[in-house]
Amino acid sequence: MSVEVGQQAPDFTLYNTEQKEVSLKDLTSKSNVVVLFFPLAFTSVCTAELCSARDDISKYQKLNATVIGISVDSLFTLGKFREEQKLPFDLLSDFNKEVARKYDSLYEDFPLFGLKGVTKRSAFVINKQGQIKYAEILSDAGKVPDFAKIKEALEQCGN
Repeated sequence: MSVEVGQQAPDFTLYNTEQKEVSLKDLTSKSNVVVLFFPLAFTSVCTAELCSARDDISKYQKLNATVIGISVDSLFTLGKFREEQKLPFDLLSDFNKEVARKYDSLYEDFPLFGLKGVTKRSAFVINKQGQIKYAEILSDAGKVPDFAKIKEALEQCGN
């Protein structure tokens, strides 16, 4: 499935590291949302990406944005990762890979280690109306999203 700027974001409900359901619909009822899909917890690029979002969390809050991270890791693995990295935002487990598929953000064959079904690194900005305002799906897992463009998209969303 292809996702594009301007279309309605596919809704989802996943569990966070506190074993509570989090839905996109609930999030967008309160704020704009930055969805960061990342391949695997505890890897160097994923850690750098999410720590960058952590370090800029006040900027996202000023832009009325909620940041969430999604990977195919279990919620227990994500809980340990979130705790160790002191991430102030939810990490959601897409263990069954359903949401990543909806967002065209799943490697059927990950380029490293012969793994199958790993989340592609990608970023989406979704406004309060549930519309995709920015989409970046990276084919190179060693790259990180363009955070400056994410913030620009959020500025255009307004509060």
